[in-house]
Amino acid sequence: MSEGKRITTKVSAEEINQQYKYIETMKQYNQGIISNMGKPVRYNIETFGCQMNENDSERLSGMLSEMGYSECSERKDSDLIIFNTCCVRENAEQKVYGHLGALKKLKETNPNLIIAICGCMMQQKEVVEHIKKTYKHVDIIFGTHNLYKFPELLNTAITTKSTVIDVWDSTGSIAENMPIARKDNIKAWVTVMYGCNNFCSYCIVPYVRGRERSRSLEEIKNEVEKLAADGCKEITLLGQNVNSYGKDLEGDVTFAGLLRELNKIQGIERIRFMTSHPKDLSDDLIYAIRDCEKVCEHLHLPVQAGSSKVLDEMNRKYKKEQYLELIEKVKSNIPGIALSTDIIVGFPGETEEDFSETLDVAAKVRFDMAYTFLYSKRTGTPAAKNPDQVPEEVKKQRFDKLLELQNKISKEINDELLGKEVEVLVEGLSKNSKTTYTGRTRENKIVNFKGSPDIVGKLVKVKIDEIQTWSLLGKIAEGQA
Repeated sequence: MSEGKRITTKVSAEEINQQYKYIETMKQYNQGIISNMGKPVRYNIETFGCQMNENDSERLSGMLSEMGYSECSERKDSDLIIFNTCCVRENAEQKVYGHLGALKKLKETNPNLIIAICGCMMQQKEVVEHIKKTYKHVDIIFGTHNLYKFPELLNTAITTKSTVIDVWDSTGSIAENMPIARKDNIKAWVTVMYGCNNFCSYCIVPYVRGRERSRSLEEIKNEVEKLAADGCKEITLLGQNVNSYGKDLEGDVTFAGLLRELNKIQGIERIRFMTSHPKDLSDDLIYAIRDCEKVCEHLHLPVQAGSSKVLDEMNRKYKKEQYLELIEKVKSNIPGIALSTDIIVGFPGETEEDFSETLDVAAKVRFDMAYTFLYSKRTGTPAAKNPDQVPEEVKKQRFDKLLELQNKISKEINDELLGKEVEVLVEGLSKNSKTTYTGRTRENKIVNFKGSPDIVGKLVKVKIDEIQTWSLLGKIAEGQA
């Protein structure tokens, strides 16, 4: 163990057991309501933001299911409504406030309705104060660090009939062995670490998710083995920066080593992960992606900007040339790998010359897909204080130019698949269709095709016969079900 290394600990078994006692108390309470009313007690969770939030909502759903609640798709029919929030972009916050305002009438109609709000937004003191002042119909406010305590918070809100606010500034512990209700039985999110130590100048995540904390290798393996036993075929490992996995654990634990261990688990067919930080993408990790047959040939590697000057302002800790060298190393070791990225347009101080560097990176790397964003001020981050903000109309012009280039590249890459056979994990029926099935290639490309229920959850070969903007159309190859 290196000197000064901060070791992540687990929430004690005693604390977890205490939450299960609250779960049992709530279960008995709800059984009484169900018996008296003759109808189920229902909950609705609305999730904003990233896959980490989606995974957190699955954990809330697991707790609620154990407490005797049934999931409900309609707010108006719910006895409990939870908003799991995101604060990475301003428009996500405004959406939440709009939805909260709409709940006031529901609360007036049904005074017994419990309204809870949690997630990243709640880690900002000014947001909590605003909600307390403006949305007095909210019953429970909690953050990202004490999700596991939700049964206790819910029990307190119901028994005291008072507003419960419990937001922790930070935690060095990870809660294991709490219930979880997966949305999908074929694919699953598996969080391997929480928090971030990078402090990019535009990003609020380290302030709301805390410092990096890694789950133990054994806990992750146990979760994935259980998923495999339940029939799950694909896992996606989650972390704000998965490349840093293990740095806070005892022993020589790395993300590459984790991939190699999970690659051995029988029943799992595919392994994906996100997100990687370029500064921490080691040779060992590249070799693990290359050598582990279950790890998919897709890497999401956010570049954020093409200008070394802007990257320095962003505190990304790499230069344009280093990123391009890294991409070449990835491509030479893993031929045919699909690359996706995140790009911020209009970062404070970005000039036309800086933006042209971003276009240059997009043209040289040829990303399969780029998630492009207009820079959004986040209060509390260094970039928000920068006086050299780029005008909105300039940001929009640059955004459209980048989008035009990236769409062209994406189409050219996809066109190369025309007439070829690809391996697809069948996820189920496509939206708005009873005969068209959908799935993804190992390179994370969406493929739609005619099929039947018996192929769901299976790997099939599909011949691509039409290229659409964001998806591929095909037919199941001859000789398959």
